[in-house]
Amino acid sequence: MSSTTREGDRLAQEDRGWRLWGPYQAARQWGTVREDYSADGDAWASFPFEQASARAYRWGEDGIAGLCDSHGFLHLAVALWNGHDERLKERFFGLTNAQGNHGEDVKEYWWALDATPTHSWGSLLYRYPQAAYPYRDLIEQNAHRGRDVREYELADTGVLAEDRFFDVTVSHAKADVDDVLVTVEATNRGPDPATIHLVPQLWFRNTWAWGRDDRTPVIEVGDPPADAPAGRVLLRAHHDFLGYYEVHADDAPEVLVCDNETDVVGLWGAATPITPYPKNGVERAVVHGDRTATHPDGHGTKVGLRWTREVAPGATTTVRLRLRAARHGAADPFDGFDDVLAARRAEADEFYAATLPTAVDDADRAVARRTFAGLLWGKQVYRYSVREWLEGDPAQPAPPPRRREGRNAGWTHLELADVISMPDDWEYPWFAAWDLAFHAVTLAHVDPAFAKEQLLLMCREWVQHPAGQLPAYEWEFSDVNPPVHAWAAWQVYLIDGARDRVFLGTVLSKLLLNVSWWLNRKDVAGNDLYTGGFLGMDNISLFDRSTDVPAGHRLEQSDATSWVAFAFLSMLRMAQELARHDPTWEELATTFLERFLAIAEATEAFGSSDVRLWDEADGFFYDVLVDGAGHAEPVRVRSLVGLVPLLAVALEPHWVATDLPGYTLRRGWIEEHRADLLAHCLVTHPDATSAGTLALVDPGRWQRLLARLLDPGEFWSDHGVRSLSAAYGVKGDPDGRAMAIEYDPGASRSGLFGGELELARAGVAAGQRAARRRAAHLRRRRGPRPARRAPGRQRPRSGPARRGGRAHRPPARPVPPRSGRPTAERPGRSPGRAAVVAPDFQRVLPRRHRRRARSQPPDRLDRAGRAPDVREGTHTWQPRGLRARSRAGPSSSRAARRASERRSSRRWPRQAPPW
Repeated sequence: MSSTTREGDRLAQEDRGWRLWGPYQAARQWGTVREDYSADGDAWASFPFEQASARAYRWGEDGIAGLCDSHGFLHLAVALWNGHDERLKERFFGLTNAQGNHGEDVKEYWWALDATPTHSWGSLLYRYPQAAYPYRDLIEQNAHRGRDVREYELADTGVLAEDRFFDVTVSHAKADVDDVLVTVEATNRGPDPATIHLVPQLWFRNTWAWGRDDRTPVIEVGDPPADAPAGRVLLRAHHDFLGYYEVHADDAPEVLVCDNETDVVGLWGAATPITPYPKNGVERAVVHGDRTATHPDGHGTKVGLRWTREVAPGATTTVRLRLRAARHGAADPFDGFDDVLAARRAEADEFYAATLPTAVDDADRAVARRTFAGLLWGKQVYRYSVREWLEGDPAQPAPPPRRREGRNAGWTHLELADVISMPDDWEYPWFAAWDLAFHAVTLAHVDPAFAKEQLLLMCREWVQHPAGQLPAYEWEFSDVNPPVHAWAAWQVYLIDGARDRVFLGTVLSKLLLNVSWWLNRKDVAGNDLYTGGFLGMDNISLFDRSTDVPAGHRLEQSDATSWVAFAFLSMLRMAQELARHDPTWEELATTFLERFLAIAEATEAFGSSDVRLWDEADGFFYDVLVDGAGHAEPVRVRSLVGLVPLLAVALEPHWVATDLPGYTLRRGWIEEHRADLLAHCLVTHPDATSAGTLALVDPGRWQRLLARLLDPGEFWSDHGVRSLSAAYGVKGDPDGRAMAIEYDPGASRSGLFGGELELARAGVAAGQRAARRRAAHLRRRRGPRPARRAPGRQRPRSGPARRGGRAHRPPARPVPPRSGRPTAERPGRSPGRAAVVAPDFQRVLPRRHRRRARSQPPDRLDRAGRAPDVREGTHTWQPRGLRARSRAGPSSSRAARRASERRSSRRWPRQAPPW
C-alpha cells in the first residue's frame, strides 16, 4: 500500500472519515439467521425471497450495487425493470439450500469491476435479461434434478440467448467524505431495441418498528433551487444520528415515495395495514401501475426515482445521482460531476500502479485488481445482538421459548454493529472467522489498517466467547473453525512493515484465551491430540466428523491437531518478535515452543495400541478413531486432513540466539536432554542463515506427502488442489455401519454439509505457501542429505515412557512470589479486587510460568477498544507492560472511535435542519 498516491493519502487520513460511506449493503438479507424468529430455526423458510420485497428487515438491508453509511442507516441501491418481469429487480435471486440440487445457489451474474480501499471509487457490473426473468423455471428445473446432475443455471434457460440482456454498470466516486456521485449505465447488448426502467432507490433501514426506539427518520421531496435546470429532483433525508442528507437527480425522473414498512395486508391478509404506503409501494407502481401505495404528499422512508429509456442495440443510457450531506450547501450538484468521476478513476489507476509489484504483467495485474475489487465490494454492515434476537422485540410477538435453548443461545454476549468482510455477498452474507482471517491477509496489501481492525474485532470481548472460542459463523457460532487467527495476524504484521507491535501484542494477548479453549475443550483425552469436527472441510471423511462420530468413540483428528500446532508456531514467532523489544514476552515464546513439541511428540504414538496419526506404510496422516478401551483405528481416507500437517512450519530467525538469551538457553536444554524429540521437529541449515526450521513433518515425510500432493492421480489438478484424493474409493464400518466415500469432481453427490466438495481454499492457499517456504529452506542445504538433523539422530521412542514426568523441563526464570489467594467470585466482586488467571490458562502456561495477574480495579470498562484486563465473566492474562501500550496505539484509538460511534448510533442526538 503506497502512501505517495492520493488514495494513499486518504487512507492515512483516518480522522477525516473517508470510510463513512461504502458498498456496505448486503446482497442478501433474507434467509439469514438474524432475520429468523421461528421455532424450528429454518432461516430459509422463515424469511423467503418472495417476502423480501414487501417485508421490513430487522437487522440489515440488501440490494444491487448498494451503498450505505457505515452504521447501516441510510441506503442507496439500484432497482431495474425490463417491462416483462413479474417483480421489480431490487435484489439478486437464488435458490435456498432445499431448492438447489447442490445446496443454495445464486442465479444471477454480476462482477465487481474496481474499487479503492476508502471507496472513493468503485464500479460493479450486473447482467440483466431483457425478457422476463425465469424465476419459476429455475426453481422447478433444479427441483427435478438429483445430486448426480449439475445445477441448472440462468444461462441454461435461454433467457440470455443472442445477447439479449443489458449490462448495467453502477459506479460511485467521492468528492468528499460525505459527498458521493453515482452513475447507472445500461448498455443494450442485444440485436434489437429494448426498454429498461432504471429505478435507483433511497431508503432508511427500519429501526422504529421494534419497540426499542420509535423515532422515525424521514425522506421528503424538496424544491430544487430556482435557478436549477428543468428536470432536476431534490430529495431531503433526515436522521437524528446521521444528520441531513440530500440526493440530487437530473433528467426528470418520476418520484415514487412509500415507507419501509411491512405490507401485512398483502403478505398475511391483515385487516389493518401498518401504513397505506408499505415497502413494496415502488414495485407496485412500476410493475403493476398501482400508485395507491405511494405517498401523495411526497414524504416517507423509502423513495424510488424512475427513468424509462428505450435503448438501441449497442447503445448506452446513463442516469446520474449525487448523495451528499446538506452541509455542502446549494452549489450545483452536477457542476464538475464528470471531472470528479474521471479523477477518482485515474487515482485508482495510480494507487494500484504503486501498490502492485512492477514485475507483474498486465494480465496478472488485472486479475489482482479484480480480486481486490471483489473483497472490497464484499464488505457489509453486520448488525446482530444475540441477546436481543433471542429475547425478541417489545413491539413484536414474543419468539417461541425453545429458541432460548437453540441456535447461538450460548453467545448472548455477542453484539456486533461493524463493517466486516464477508466470505460471499450472496451465498455467505455473514462473517466466518477463519475466512475473515485469510481476507485480512489479502486486504493488508491495500488497506492494512482495515485488515488489523478485522482481526482485532474477532478478539474483542463482545465477540470472542468468555471461554475463549472465536465465533464460527451465524448458523452456529459454536461450530469450530481452524485456529488460523495467529498466522493471519503475523502475516498482516509483516505485510504492514513489521512495525505495529501494539497490534501484534494485543492480538497475541487475546489469543492466549483462544488457545486455552482449544487445550481445555478440544483435547478431550488430555494427550495433545485434538478434535474439532467439520473444521471447514466438506465431504472428506466416511462420516460427519461434527455430529456422526461412531458411538463409543472419539476422533483424534490429524487436521485439528496440526492446526493447533500451526497456531502455536505462529504465536511463537509473534512472541519472539515482541520479546526482541520487551523481555516480558520471552517466557511465552518458550511456552509456545514446548506446546508445539508436545503435539509433535503426541502425533508419534499414543494410547495402549501405540497407533500413530502417521501411517508409515501409506506415507500419509490419518484421523484416528479411539474407543472407550483406548484401542485405536485409523480412518484411512486420503484427504486434506492428511496434508494439513505440512502447514505447521516456522523458521526461527538468526537473531534469536543473540537477542533472546533466555529462550535460547531453554531451547539448548531441550536439545541436550530431549535430542530425540528435536531430531524429529528441528531442521538446521549449514549456511547458518537461521536458527532452524521447526516443523511437524520431518524432511523424509515431507517428501512423501509432497509426492502425493503433486500427483495428478491424487490431489493435484488443473484447477488447484483436490480436497479428496481422486485415486480411489474407500469403504469402512467403524461402528458396524457400512460407509463409503469416493471422489466426485466439482459438485458432490452427497448432501453432507450442503453437498459441495469444498476445496478448503484458505487452507490450500496457506499450505501451498508453507510448502514453497519449506522447499526453499531445504534447497539451501549442503551435502547429500536433505537437511542436517539436530543433535541426537535416533528416532523418538514411542509409548508412555517418553511422556512421563517433567524432568526434561529447562530451568525457568525466577517468578515473583504470589500474593493473596484466588477467588471463585467474579473479579468485580472479589474481596481483594484482584484479577485471577483463568483456569483455562493453567494448561497454556507451564507451572513455572503461572503467576497472579496484577491487581486491577473492578470497574467495568466500556467497549471503547481499550481491551480491559478484567471484566465480568472474562479473565484475561496480559504480560506486564502491555496494558499501557495497548491503550495508546493507533489500532486501539480506531477501535475506540468506532465502538463509540456504534454505541451512540443506537441513541442518536437530534439536529436542527440547515435549510
